[in-house]
Amino acid sequence: MSRIRSLYGASPLHLLLVLCSFALTGYAGIRLLAGAEPWKVVLWFVGAALLHDLVLLPLYTVTDRAAQTLLGERREPAAPGEAARPAMRWINYVRVPVFLSGVLFLTYFPLILERVSHRFTLYTTLSTDVYLGRWLLITAVLFGISTLALLIRMGRSRPSPESGVGRSGTARPGRGTNDPGRESAP
Repeated sequence: MSRIRSLYGASPLHLLLVLCSFALTGYAGIRLLAGAEPWKVVLWFVGAALLHDLVLLPLYTVTDRAAQTLLGERREPAAPGEAARPAMRWINYVRVPVFLSGVLFLTYFPLILERVSHRFTLYTTLSTDVYLGRWLLITAVLFGISTLALLIRMGRSRPSPESGVGRSGTARPGRGTNDPGRESAP
């Protein structure tokens, strides 16, 4: 077992899982390319990669930087020799619900924007006029959960007034035995 770990660099279970994932990927690739027009699958993958790398990645990078600038979250790295100050990073409490809502929108945008043919309604007997409201509701719930998580985190990091020490373990300035303005007890 230690010989496999020294040759491979990880446990045999990891190797087994990697081999299984390669086998599953190969099976899916063979099934996809065995269709009538396999060039459409290749075109879709290339188009998706180019769309992501050339359009979407710069778009959400610029959007994220703008949000950080507007919300005051961007900080320059600490100077050499200067200790980094811990800060409440709450930009992630905006990023996560926006990301999840965006993935849902990208997945279901034809239904959300009611851009499906009448055959969809005939085949599924489902109406398309409810998807926009449901997507907005899910987005609101995601932001609500994120806001609740942020408020809980802010409440836990607030120092308690009686101990002078916050729950994060950092002492508040002006409290403690080394305070020169405080007299020692007799």
